[in-house]
Amino acid sequence: MRALVVSDIHANLHALEAVLVAAPQFDQMWNLGDVVGYGAYPNEVIELLRAMATVNVRGNHDRVCSGISSSMGFNPVAAAAAGWTRSELRSDNREWLRAVPMGPIQASARAMVAHGSPLHEDQYISSMRDAWMPLQKMETEITFFGHTHVQGGFSQRHEEWEESRPLYLESSRDAVVQATLDVPAGSRHLINPGSVGQPRDGDWRAAFAIYDDVLEQVTFFRTPYDVAAAQAAIRKARLPERLAARLRTGQ
Repeated sequence: MRALVVSDIHANLHALEAVLVAAPQFDQMWNLGDVVGYGAYPNEVIELLRAMATVNVRGNHDRVCSGISSSMGFNPVAAAAAGWTRSELRSDNREWLRAVPMGPIQASARAMVAHGSPLHEDQYISSMRDAWMPLQKMETEITFFGHTHVQGGFSQRHEEWEESRPLYLESSRDAVVQATLDVPAGSRHLINPGSVGQPRDGDWRAAFAIYDDVLEQVTFFRTPYDVAAAQAAIRKARLPERLAARLRTGQ
């Protein structure tokens, strides 16, 4: 089985469409949450996921934009985007978003999916210190998570601990690139596919991953997309300029 793992799309239709073109053949699609918020195409992105995703968990922006939670904890830019998204969502898409379950949930025999952490959906895992307890407590050997918008992972095998960040050549920024992480049986992994719609690791390209349970591998990918068109849509919607500007820098 090969699963396309995506997270933090944030209503960026151009990035999601580029991922679907660039992704190698897959059997399932796993969505780790934050489908909406920030971007200008919430309905279109939800419709694609409704048609294609076999596993979904909700993100914090999904909760706020669908009316489950308030935006009180959001910064002003995120809160403004959430308010705009609530007003734009069609009723059927809003109800679909409200029904997306809280993670973690079982996605396959070895893997679970969560938005923030297998211990709490809003927990950020940004360092090995953050990852230590979830790696000990999670119920499967692998958990795919998002929320930080940073591609990579944290691994434990026996007494060995490792943090992984895919490294791509600067000259390859306009190409589809990939890096592979082995996930053999008996090892434990927290794996972030990166953000499709708003990366924050200094690489503007859309991020995603393919999990192959037969080869026991996760392959990270980055693919270019039409950033200018995504920025133009944000500006046309009169969303905060910061949301458009940051797409080009991956910050």
